[in-house]
Amino acid sequence: MPPQLRVAVVTGAAQGIGQRTAEVLAARGYRLLLNDLQSCAQTAAAVEVLGDISEESTAEQIAAAARREFGRVDVLVNNAGIAHIAPAEQTTAAAWRRMLDVNLLGPFLLSREIGKIMLEQRAGSIINIASIAGLLAVADRSAYNASKHGLIGLTRTLAAEWGGRGVRCNAVCPGWVKTPMDTGPQELGLYNDRDIIGRVPMGRFASPDDIANAIAFLADPEQSGFINGHTLSVDGGWFADASWETLRLRHR
Repeated sequence: MPPQLRVAVVTGAAQGIGQRTAEVLAARGYRLLLNDLQSCAQTAAAVEVLGDISEESTAEQIAAAARREFGRVDVLVNNAGIAHIAPAEQTTAAAWRRMLDVNLLGPFLLSREIGKIMLEQRAGSIINIASIAGLLAVADRSAYNASKHGLIGLTRTLAAEWGGRGVRCNAVCPGWVKTPMDTGPQELGLYNDRDIIGRVPMGRFASPDDIANAIAFLADPEQSGFINGHTLSVDGGWFADASWETLRLRHR
C-alpha cells in the first residue's frame, strides 16, 4: 500500500459541518468513507455507508468497508448528531434515549470498531464533535447538553486508554454554526441571529470552515501529534467570556 495513502471516516457527512469537513480533508489528500442517513453523493466521490450510527451493525459495516476498500483508517470524525429543544419537564424518556443513542452511543460504537483498526496500526486520530453545550449549560436542551458532556468524557477516556498505543482522541466544541440544523429552531422563533451574535465576543456565528479547519488540524499528526484528550473550543470566545451583554458589547 502506498505510504502516502491517508483515510478518513466522517459521519454526518451529507451536509453542514460534516460535508465541509469531508471537502477539506479531501483537498488535503485523504481518501474518504462517508456516513449519513441521507445520501452523501454530493459531498465527495468516496465510499458511502448509509445507516443509523446508533446501531452496532452500522458501525461494523463502516469498519468492514474501511478494511475492504482501504486497508486502514487514519482519522475518524464522529460528527453525526441530532438536537432536541424542550424544557426539562417536557422532555420524554424516548427523546432522551434517542438523543444519547445518536450523540453518545453512536460515537462510542464507531470509535470501538474503527479504534480496533487504529490500534492494530498503532496510529490514528479520533475527533469527536461535541459542542459549546458540552462545556456549558444551554437552557431547554437537557438531553442534548447531557449527550455532549458525555461525549467529552468519552473523549478523555479513550485518550487515556489508547494514547500509549498511538491512537489520539480529541474533541471539538463548536459554538453556534450556520447550518441546516440551525434553520428549524430559528424559524420557530426559539432564538435569532442577534441572540447568538450578542453572546459571542467575536460578534458572529461560526462557519463550517472554522470547524472543518480545526478538525483537519487535529487529524494531522505532524501538526497535532502530541495533542491528546484535549477539548478544542471553536466558539469565538463564548466559553471564555463571563461578561454580561452590555459589558461585552461595550468592548466591540
